Amino acid sequence: MKATIKTGFIIAILCAFVSVSYAQKPKEVGGAMMYPTKNIIENAVNSKDHTTLVAAVKAAGLVETLQGPGPFTVFAPSNDAFAKLPAGTVESLVKPENKATLTGILTYHVVAGRLDAKELAKLIKAGNGSATLKTVAGGDLTAKMSGKNLVLTDAKGGTSTVTVSDVYQSNGVIHSIDTVLMPMTM
Repeated sequence: MKATIKTGFIIAILCAFVSVSYAQKPKEVGGAMMYPTKNIIENAVNSKDHTTLVAAVKAAGLVETLQGPGPFTVFAPSNDAFAKLPAGTVESLVKPENKATLTGILTYHVVAGRLDAKELAKLIKAGNGSATLKTVAGGDLTAKMSGKNLVLTDAKGGTSTVTVSDVYQSNGVIHSIDTVLMPMTM
């Protein structure tokens, strides 16, 4: 009896480990593999699609924060998303005198907790078609589905679509987005 219980327990642990490992396989983003055993910064620095975001995170002094334990959900604007901003915006934001503004914009893309696509879908369903997400910056994002696409609406009414979801990290999850989100104060 004890051997059967012990064997059953070991099998249950192995099944749980395999299912977690399977759900969090490495994913390619920007030509580089993103590994769930690495933190947000360790992975993001390798993505050719997120070089502008990485430079902005460094300029804002947020590297240590995003290397921390989290967990964080990061809606990561691609280089193309930053390119949609008016000419000169990014260059202006990364200047030392604009660090507070840049920090406000970047932390508006971060939500506390690990919200993968499945969890976001649950929140949207529970909210009768939309979910309000409180950002680390203190503002709100609204998440909705548009067909099979997850769409975020910022405080100014701008929208961004998730282009790559569920890029698991040791300290959270990243969803790549196609437009920079703006808090009300910007």
